[in-house]
Amino acid sequence: MAYLSMGEAHRRITDYLNRFSDAVYSQDGASLKYLLSFTSNSPALLSLADALHVFQDANRLIKQSEKYSQFGELTAPLFRSLQSYRLGNLVDTYPAYEKAAIAFLQEFRNWESAWALDALYVVAYEIRVLAEKADKELAFNGKSPEKLKAAGSFLMKVFGVLAVKGQKRVGALYVTCQLFKIYFKLGTVHLCRSIIRSIETARIFDFEEFPKRDKVTYMYYTGRLEVFNENFLAADHKLSYALKHCDPRNEANIRMILKYLIPVKFSIGILPTDQLLERHNLAEYKNVVQALRRGDLRLLRHALQENEDQFLRSGVFLVLEKLELQVYQRLLKKIYIIQKQRDPSRAHQIKLEVIIKALKWLEIDMDTDEVECIVAILIYKNLVKGYFAHKSRVVVLSKQDPFPKLNGKPIDS
Repeated sequence: MAYLSMGEAHRRITDYLNRFSDAVYSQDGASLKYLLSFTSNSPALLSLADALHVFQDANRLIKQSEKYSQFGELTAPLFRSLQSYRLGNLVDTYPAYEKAAIAFLQEFRNWESAWALDALYVVAYEIRVLAEKADKELAFNGKSPEKLKAAGSFLMKVFGVLAVKGQKRVGALYVTCQLFKIYFKLGTVHLCRSIIRSIETARIFDFEEFPKRDKVTYMYYTGRLEVFNENFLAADHKLSYALKHCDPRNEANIRMILKYLIPVKFSIGILPTDQLLERHNLAEYKNVVQALRRGDLRLLRHALQENEDQFLRSGVFLVLEKLELQVYQRLLKKIYIIQKQRDPSRAHQIKLEVIIKALKWLEIDMDTDEVECIVAILIYKNLVKGYFAHKSRVVVLSKQDPFPKLNGKPIDS
């Protein structure tokens, strides 16, 4: 930090307080939001932090002026938080910022119009990000992370303020998305349900009124929830909506959506093109696609094993693991096609020993009972039409459409 005189430090602090007061009095939300955004690391806020380090009696400045003291409950903890942030002490940064945020929320509640929504968005974002950073610091020091949970409690209060009739309600979806990020991070996704019910059933909310950015984020997270619950049709609808309305220039977000949408599409029988995977750097799905096309169970298992950590972190491993049934179906179909070429009259009769040999060729050892069980499941799930002749150990396929397509429906439907 360069040398800073006491006079210059005093000037910077009063300049901030003047800008803050002026923004509120003139209802200038665009200016106010920049005054609250620590993690943007703006030069103006960093220089203010340096000034607070030199001039350590900023509270006296606030109390001495009627103009400044009106917002003292907000600006005083904000200054403490900024000082801690500048020093890299994130554990102390968070509680001070939260105290300022509570004061801001009280002011926002009293303002009749929604002029400060952008500033509230910044507060909601900063609360989450600062809490995450503080929890990392706590964990690094061997202490229990607790700030992100506190941030979730605060944002629920914000949601309550916004979940009312009037202009302010359009901010509810942004705060909802911040809550989703917290709940997913903490592994408490069940807490999303009550908020989703509020958004999707409350008469005061019209989903189309919300900003496009927030609708995309909301559909992305609720789509992920449907994936976890294996509601693949609902997941397909929500994630497809997010993809369609996502900013085409935002490659990172498109890739995030596709990471979940592709497994959903697999589950309802739709495969992505190789070009799509290459364009969005999703090579981890390439062998899964090939395994489904070829009926190659060995390749599928290899692909899952190779990318296991990545798929587990994303929460799609179990979804991909269940694709084995589709691979078995494809394997039987390939056997059927080969038999049809050799002897069309007997193509619809597949001996179990032929299936066992095909699996052995793929280096997968299964006995007769295991194969019979798999075939029975395929028939039950309507992936194969036919019946099993136990005495002769033959799968007798229907002569009409023996391998029904999923046509965009989950296997269990």
